[in-house]
Amino acid sequence: MRLAAPPTPWTEAGPRVERLEVSAYAIPTEAPESDGTLEWDRTTLVLVEVAGGGQSGLGYTYADAAAASLIRGRLAELAVGTDAFAVAGTGAALRRSLRNLGTSGIAATALSAVDNALWDLKARLLGVSLAELLGPLRAAVPVYGSGGFTSLSLDRLCAQLAGWVGEGIPRVKLKVGRRPEQDLERVAAARAAIGGEAELFVDANGAYRRKQALEFAAGFDHFGVRWFEEPVPSNDLEGLRLLRDRGPAGMSIVAGEYGFEPADFRRLLTAGAVDVLQADATRCGGITGFLKAAALAEAFAIPLSSHGAPALHRHAACAAPGFTVLEYFHDHARIEELLFEGAGRPAGGMLAPAPGEPGLGLLFRRADAAPYAL
Repeated sequence: MRLAAPPTPWTEAGPRVERLEVSAYAIPTEAPESDGTLEWDRTTLVLVEVAGGGQSGLGYTYADAAAASLIRGRLAELAVGTDAFAVAGTGAALRRSLRNLGTSGIAATALSAVDNALWDLKARLLGVSLAELLGPLRAAVPVYGSGGFTSLSLDRLCAQLAGWVGEGIPRVKLKVGRRPEQDLERVAAARAAIGGEAELFVDANGAYRRKQALEFAAGFDHFGVRWFEEPVPSNDLEGLRLLRDRGPAGMSIVAGEYGFEPADFRRLLTAGAVDVLQADATRCGGITGFLKAAALAEAFAIPLSSHGAPALHRHAACAAPGFTVLEYFHDHARIEELLFEGAGRPAGGMLAPAPGEPGLGLLFRRADAAPYAL
C-alpha cells in the first residue's frame, strides 16, 4: 500500500520531486583504523539522488547500508510528488513518518541524506549555490585537519599531522583513549611534529572516565592542547560539565556529533556541557537540522563546529551564525575527493564552496564508485 504524500498547500504550483533513487557504497580505508572506542576498515556512503523540474540534486550520509533500505522502503515514496521548494515541510512530514521507528540512529541518517539532496535540488532549481540560497555570512570557513588515528604508528601520526600544517592548515587533531598509557607520548610527539604555532586538538571519542579525563586534560594542557573532544561519552552531561568547569581555562570541551535532533543539542547546551557545539548534517536531519543546531548554539552564545563530511558542510558553515571551524576529516575528505567532482580542498587553512557551481557543487563519479557498490 502506498503511503500518502505529505500535503504542501502553501506552494501548489511549485516544481515537484519526480524521482528519488538511493545507493550505497562501502569504501575500504587505506589501512585498518581505530579511535578511543571503535575499530573499522571501511566507510559506507549512502547516496540519495532526486530529480524534478528539469534538475537533479544529490545528498548523502555516512552510515550503515540499512539507511539505504529505509530510504528505499519508506521515505522515497513519501518524498516523490512533494513541492521541490518546500524542503522544510517535506522534511517534517518524513520525520513524522518515522515516529514508530524512532528518529535517531539509522532513521536520522536516512532522513539526513534525503534532506541534503532536497536542499541541493532546490538550489539547483534556483540556479544558485546552497551557500547563496541560505544567505552566506562568510565566503570560506577555517578548517582543522582531522585523523591521527590510534592505529597509526608515531611516525605515521606525525607525518600526517605535519603534512596538514605544511599545506597551510594551522590546526590539527589526533585520537586518544585507546591505550591511555601512550596518550601523553603521542600528544608530545604530535606537538614536536607540528611546531609551537599550530593549534593541537585531541578527541577521546568518549573513552575516558571522568576523573581520568580531568587528569589527562592537565597533561594535554602542558603541550598546548586547546580542544578536548568527547573526553567522556557525549551522553554524560554531568561529566562534560565537570571537565568544562574544572579543566584548564584555555581548553575547550567539545561534543555534539551524535546529536540526532534539536532536543539532543538543547540538552548539551542547557547543561552547560560544552564550550563548542558540534553538529553533523549527515546525522542531525540534514542541512535543515544543522541550521536548527546553529540557531540553538547562537541562542546560548556557544560557537558551532561541523563534524565530518567537509564537502557537504562547507555551504551551511558559510551561512551559520557563530560558526568557528570545519572538520576536514581524513576518511571523508578522501572519499569525497575520490567519488565527487567539485569536493574541493582547503587553501590557506580555509575551505570554500566551489565558485559558480549551483547547489552543493558536487557531481557524482558513478563509474569510479561502481567497484564499491553494495
